[in-house]
Amino acid sequence: MAGQQSSESSERIVLNIKGLTKRFGGLVAVDNLALNVREGQICALIGPNGSGKTTALNLITGIYRCDEGSIQFFGEEMAGLAPHVICWRGIGRTFQNIRILGSHTVFENALLGKGYGNKGAGIIHTVLNTARYRKERAANTDEVNEVLAYVGLADLRNEKARNLPYGKQRILEIARALITKPKLLLLDEPAAGLNSKEIYSLMELVAKINQQGITVLLIEHRMEFVGTLADWVFVLNHGSKIAEGTFDQIKVDPDVIQAYLGREGAKLAENS
Repeated sequence: MAGQQSSESSERIVLNIKGLTKRFGGLVAVDNLALNVREGQICALIGPNGSGKTTALNLITGIYRCDEGSIQFFGEEMAGLAPHVICWRGIGRTFQNIRILGSHTVFENALLGKGYGNKGAGIIHTVLNTARYRKERAANTDEVNEVLAYVGLADLRNEKARNLPYGKQRILEIARALITKPKLLLLDEPAAGLNSKEIYSLMELVAKINQQGITVLLIEHRMEFVGTLADWVFVLNHGSKIAEGTFDQIKVDPDVIQAYLGREGAKLAENS
């Protein structure tokens, strides 16, 4: 296994996961997972398809209930809490598959971040344009506009979300997550489907968000994305953590190479 995070680090542990396990029937999707995410870092969770990465994020955010284990956020137990409660404790996220209201504007989609859970009007009021939604819109216009300007979508605030280029739709999801004022931002394959220019712009945005003091944990298959941004990398395979360390450490780890290339591929890599 690659090197461990320094125990002498002055950063607080934002996310402390111990023994996290999730089973779907006879399939163990996440198996005794343990990891620490330190305050101020950008961490990456990588691994082959089906290795349990998105399931882990779904457990952290309460979409799935864990069968075993602990999920502590700044020392507070999150396991068993509802997704909206976890969100308003300070964990925001985006999804692998974009979730936007295509017929609504960029502004309206971003405002949904205010309505997630019990603290706002929510999606039904937004769709129906109720009095509660209109009141919330008026109260939060400045804040939403500020976030849209921050992510580079201010000029598109009145555009229908479905008309945005795919890369801008990804950024809109991040804007909606930022509206919730997260201390920890979880990004599930944010670069999926993007071209090189869009990936570069997204990397700049994620770095800027992190520089504002928001810790980031991301799932990503684009290794240039991980290698450029991640301070620390966790590698999963078959639901278990097989390595962790800096990107330079994990990219030469034999267990990681075998997980991605298979046993024969790993042998070829060693001999090349």
